[in-house]
Amino acid sequence: MQLIEIIDAIEKIAPLGQAASWDLSGLQVAARRTEVRSLAVCLDPTPASLAAALAQGAEMVLSHHPLTLKPTLPNCCNNYHEALRLLLSADVPLYAAHTSLDVNPHGPAGWLARELELNNLCVLEPAAPAQGTELPPGYGLAGDLPQACSVADLAARLARRLDLSTAVCCGPQATHVRRVAYCTGSGASLMDAAAQADAQLYITGDIKYHAALEAAVCLLDVGHHSLEEEMMRHMSLLLQQTLTGVAVHFVPSRSPFRPVVFS
Repeated sequence: MQLIEIIDAIEKIAPLGQAASWDLSGLQVAARRTEVRSLAVCLDPTPASLAAALAQGAEMVLSHHPLTLKPTLPNCCNNYHEALRLLLSADVPLYAAHTSLDVNPHGPAGWLARELELNNLCVLEPAAPAQGTELPPGYGLAGDLPQACSVADLAARLARRLDLSTAVCCGPQATHVRRVAYCTGSGASLMDAAAQADAQLYITGDIKYHAALEAAVCLLDVGHHSLEEEMMRHMSLLLQQTLTGVAVHFVPSRSPFRPVVFS
């Protein structure tokens, strides 16, 4: 399949024009090849993930996070240098669908809403006006559970899909949860929007200390990695259905954070 056709398919799911102004979604590293028979999908374009992708025969890599948000000269032998070396020596292009993917509630970013069967959905931070009755593009979602449950019960359900080994709760206690909000990645800036959406629980990552002190809603911080890792797995499944003649495989990764173990 032509490289340009794959990029077009990605951008139908993650429209580049809807990416945040500060973001660097899009082609990260160009290649001379124009035909692609194998696509690897990962969360982060780390040397470890790229090496695993190349070992599986990838001829293109799609990541969620960009290679860098501040382009710089590869004048230091660090992870950035090694990522470039791996890609350029294999003539493999790298494309990142970052906020362009986050902003589409109908795509993989909406996986948790579908998993929890949420209804009466709303977008926490719209990025553009809605078209008709559809949800507008934007960040984060809130919706009603089919049946109210406790935070513990909901966390147990999430644990079937997510690594919650470093998850923490903060904010006011929630005895029963009927309406849930979430934002993949770093969602501290949407805490107030979650409260305004009448959510009893807000699931996200990267909550800082002072934000936790001021939280107006019960927060379940599952870390930056877990929700987005699952989102990219869903992206790989979607592309498997969409792309013809291209083998699509997901490259799993682990959170850089791990629990302390006392021996």
